[in-house]
Amino acid sequence: MKIAKEFTWEMGHRLTFHKGKCKNLHGHSYKCMVELTGEPDKNGMVLDYYDVKKIIEPLIDEMDHSFMVFSSDKELMHALQTLNSRYVVVDFETTAENICLYLLDKIKSAKLPENVSALKVKVFETENTYAEEETCI
Repeated sequence: MKIAKEFTWEMGHRLTFHKGKCKNLHGHSYKCMVELTGEPDKNGMVLDYYDVKKIIEPLIDEMDHSFMVFSSDKELMHALQTLNSRYVVVDFETTAENICLYLLDKIKSAKLPENVSALKVKVFETENTYAEEETCI
């Protein structure tokens, strides 16, 4: 059985390696679809949606209305500190693919019930572009 829950957030970023427009500061209305696969428990639930929300919402809240910054982008971090602006420092370029893997790893390391056997995360950077990864637990 598979269950899913959707989350949204607003976040800025830039791609320091990019040769086009994405090297500039910009933001997206991100959407994330989290799917959990597993055997339903005795009550017929893989995992209560409330519990899914308790696991994932703190991750989303940390990113919402903040700027995700690659740790080597010292100039941008300094500017955000000077502006007293919210930011999240990560050790990767902030592509949709890497944000997807970041969320997958964070969720996978959470205490999921033993009946959950697989996790899939899909991160939409725009309405029609996304990155997706799945793993067994």
